[in-house]
Amino acid sequence: MNKSSRVFLIASIVLFGILIIALFRLQVIKGEHYRRVAESNFVRIRRLTATRGEIYDQKYRPIVQNIPSHNLYLLSGKIQNLPALARFISLHFELTVEEITEMVLNQRFRTYEEILVVDNVPFEKMLSVSEHLNYFPELVFRIGSTRDYLYPNHFTGYVGRINESEYERYEEEDYSINSYIGKTGLERYYEVLVRGQDGREVVQVDAQGRSLGLFQKGGYIEPLNGLSLVLTIDNELQDFANRVFPAGIKGTIVVSDISSGGILAYISKPDYDPNLFMQRITPEIWEELNSEAKPLMDRVIHATYPPGSVFKPITAGLGLQKKVIDQYTRLSPCVGGFQVGNRFFRCWDHSGHGTSNVAEALMRSCDVFFYDLSLKLRLDDFKAYVLACHLATKTGIDLPNERAGFFPDTAWYRKTFGRNVGIIGHKVNLSIGQGEVLTTPLQMNAFFAALANGGTWITPHLLKQTVGRGRLTREQVERTQKKQLPMSQSELRIIQEGLFAVCNSPYGTARSVQVPKARTFGKTGSAENFMGKKTHAWFCGYIVTDKPEIAVTVFMENAGGGAAMAAPVARQIFDFYMGNIEDIRRPAVLPPQFRSAEDLAQEEPQAQDPLEAEPELKQENDEALHSD
Repeated sequence: MNKSSRVFLIASIVLFGILIIALFRLQVIKGEHYRRVAESNFVRIRRLTATRGEIYDQKYRPIVQNIPSHNLYLLSGKIQNLPALARFISLHFELTVEEITEMVLNQRFRTYEEILVVDNVPFEKMLSVSEHLNYFPELVFRIGSTRDYLYPNHFTGYVGRINESEYERYEEEDYSINSYIGKTGLERYYEVLVRGQDGREVVQVDAQGRSLGLFQKGGYIEPLNGLSLVLTIDNELQDFANRVFPAGIKGTIVVSDISSGGILAYISKPDYDPNLFMQRITPEIWEELNSEAKPLMDRVIHATYPPGSVFKPITAGLGLQKKVIDQYTRLSPCVGGFQVGNRFFRCWDHSGHGTSNVAEALMRSCDVFFYDLSLKLRLDDFKAYVLACHLATKTGIDLPNERAGFFPDTAWYRKTFGRNVGIIGHKVNLSIGQGEVLTTPLQMNAFFAALANGGTWITPHLLKQTVGRGRLTREQVERTQKKQLPMSQSELRIIQEGLFAVCNSPYGTARSVQVPKARTFGKTGSAENFMGKKTHAWFCGYIVTDKPEIAVTVFMENAGGGAAMAAPVARQIFDFYMGNIEDIRRPAVLPPQFRSAEDLAQEEPQAQDPLEAEPELKQENDEALHSD
């Protein structure tokens, strides 16, 4: 064998050895890894979207439902001509070529994951577009579901497509690029309950991504549908409150059940239709939603206002607690105003009220009584008392982004106006709910409900229970807080006496608010503000039958006097409630679709001894047994 032959043989042996080692590495050492890679090339996991839970009122009447929708999806791995595809979609839908191109490029690494391009496509549009889909095999229509909000409101909120920042934040919680997520209101607050859990289907595909129909048995994880919410809202009361609120005025109505803290009606005006967010928002609609009227703002919890005279029970309560006054104390006579230093603070009634005790001052809403009382109270004690009454702090209602309101203290004034700031004049303003104090309508409603409830303050809430695949009570989901106001029962009775006189005395500021078969308590307010020339109009009150029933807060921005504007609306709500009290109080029967096997078993009549069922037969049988 010559030298060249030996070199060739050695080289061949070396190359063959390298090949053997490489095959050993691929098939033995790395075999499991490459097997998984190969499987990933022919196995697709299709997401099965869970059905979102619906929302009902306390009588199981729908507020938010799911309805079928036609959605257009894109499989980017099948795109053959992106410019043509972008032009086609842009021609039929309100998307630009640039938006479609960017969408595809952003998802370029999810080659075989369907991308939701357009949702809630009208049926006629779906039919017309489907005629051309043979030219675009990357496009497909699928049946899904969308939300149907049955009436305009703020408390349900709405859902929308998950955005990039939300996807990055919640990706580990099994959201996909096509997921819907609660954006505001209850949809956001209870997202974890109503969303459910998506399922999975394992599909084997060929090289073109077409299903081979394998894994028909197994390879399937059923989706878990979301829980449906049953609210404390009463749809009929909600509808009535919506209708009696004056058109063209901004404001709120809150009606709550005093004994439970549940919200029966929740109105914020102007409102908006959440269904607008179930489709692509046009520039015209977006401009309207962001107009000066701010229809997207939930004025019940997201806006804060000077409370005006509805705040006076707070000042009265502090004076009683500190023993500065009692039920008989008469302070400086009202002559239409009150001199403090070099400034004359006017009363709303320029003719004056004369001398008053605390109940009479509440009845007439005499500013001078509270001006004088404020001089005998320390500002920091005032703030501590306000916080103890759960004002200037969040109520904890089951809605996102609630605002806390505000009440200043000495440190705040010194920081804001300097160390030599005069506190007395500010304190005089605060005593009648003016100046820097800010509250939400919900905070005032919860406070007046506590006055009616023997001083027990209860967290206002909207959720009553869940139904569907699991039934949870409000307390199982989130415990309701119950706290006592900083008032003794004797102090509370004095304030209640004043609130009763407001509605029932000939001299009361809301004497028109009297309801048959119930005792009415309340307080009017007209709050000066920087938002307009007219005052904000307030009424806060409650009714009592054999027990405390409902607390009502009516607030109107720049509408004028509380007695003239807000009180009549509250009267109508009280009348409606009393006229329908039996229906509202009556517990609703759980609908069949929400009943479990355990419920049905409990409803079946128990087997009965035939002798127990037939007394005469039992008597005859006893006589036969005891006869000779």
